[in-house]
Order: sequence, then structure tokens, then C-alpha cells
Amino acid sequence: MDKLIQKPIIALGIFLAGFIFLISLMPTGTNIGYSQAIYYTPTPGSDGRILYTVKENDTCISIYLKNLMESEEQLRQLNNLQANDCLTIRPGQQLLIGIKQENTPTPTSNVQITPSPTPIKGNGSICIYLFNDTNGNALAETNEPALAGGQVSVTDQLSKVNLTGATLDTGDPVCFENVPEGDYNISVAIPEGYNPTTTMNYKLTLGAGDSATVDFGAQPGSRLVTSTSEGSRPSPLLAVLGLFFIAAGVGLWFYLRRMSRE
Repeated sequence: MDKLIQKPIIALGIFLAGFIFLISLMPTGTNIGYSQAIYYTPTPGSDGRILYTVKENDTCISIYLKNLMESEEQLRQLNNLQANDCLTIRPGQQLLIGIKQENTPTPTSNVQITPSPTPIKGNGSICIYLFNDTNGNALAETNEPALAGGQVSVTDQLSKVNLTGATLDTGDPVCFENVPEGDYNISVAIPEGYNPTTTMNYKLTLGAGDSATVDFGAQPGSRLVTSTSEGSRPSPLLAVLGLFFIAAGVGLWFYLRRMSRE
């Protein structure tokens, strides 16, 4: 009797082994993270220096993008940073991102000083950065380049503002200036062959004077990876082996049931 019980268990084990083996060959899905929106309006100190306080998960790339600097190289030069130093920046650290130059007028007699014109209120800027998120952690990192061919869209709730653009691989985000303050929906259509690693839609509230940068990530899909790296494709022979285990388990199960009835 014990042997009659053990044999069906063995057959079931063979079936499950084949099933699990096939599941392991299937491509895993991409974990969708969250896009990152940053609001920052630099304010110079009394000495004219504009400082930025490093936040959690910041990188040199994300810092120069969110502060609308010219390049990562500019950030490194202002702070005497080497390329490797960008890997060791820590939350709470202050980095110099600019110096405000004050124009001091030369004192002369009978000079009328006219007040500076009041800056236009109610506008801000929105920048969108699409990057190749090779490790899938939804963070723009130094070794992850910009991704070209993405279509971006910025629309407000009343459909009065409708801005579109395309991403480039130059490392520069797509920026829209003089955008009226309000609530916006930002969406990105990624290039064919890529899978998103962040949400591709983001609701943003833009205030007057805000400079907002929203990061979106994508990584090559299974088809794109297969076409560029044939060696990473699972062997068909392994799939046949998994099917063999399943068939063997099912066949042994029915054989034992038939033998038990005789």
C-alpha cells in the first residue's frame, strides 16, 4: 500500500518539476516604478552663490537636469568634482550650481535710478527627461544615457495648453518655457522595442517661478534584447526538456492509476 501511495507522488513531483522548469524560461515582466518630479527655484545667498542640497537618490545627472544647468561637466567644474566623485555624493551635501553676478552701477552725479521692471508672474518651466534605465531601478544614473525617439506631451486640464516634443540622445531634456502656472498632465510614448520602468503619465502642479523636471525611464524589451544579443535567448532544447518532464509525469500518473485498478 505504501508503494502505491509513493508512486503517484513521484509522478506528481515529475510533473511539477517540468512545469516549474518551463515557468523559469518565460521572460519576467518589468517592475513599474514611479517617475520623479522635482520643483526647484534657485535662490542666491548674500554672497551670490546658488547652492543645492543633495537629496536621497540624487545623481550628478539628475542635479544638473533639475536645476537646468548646461551640463554635468559644469556642475563638476563648479565643485571641483572628478567623475568618480559623483558616485559618492550624499544626502545633505551642498553643491554649488551657480553664481549670481551683481551689476554695480558706477556712482555719477545727477543719475536717476529707475526701478527694475517687475518680472512677469504666473509662468514656470517644465522639462521632460527620458533615459535608458538599464538596471530598471527608475532612477537616472551616470552610466544610463538619454533615450531618443520618445514623444512627449504636456496638456492642462482645460486643454488650453497643448505642448509636444521629441526626446533626443544628446543628454538634454525636452524643455518648455513660459508655461502658465496650473495643473498639467505629462505623458511620454516610448520608442518601439522598449518597456517602461516608470509610470508614463504624471500629474504635475506648476507654480509661478517653478522649474519642474520629470524623469521617465525605459529599458530594451525582450525582442530588442534578443535581436542585439542572440546568446541571451533561452535554448529551445530546454523548453523541449521541460515539456518532456510534464509528459512523463502525466503518463506515469495514468499508468499507475491503471495498474492500481487491475
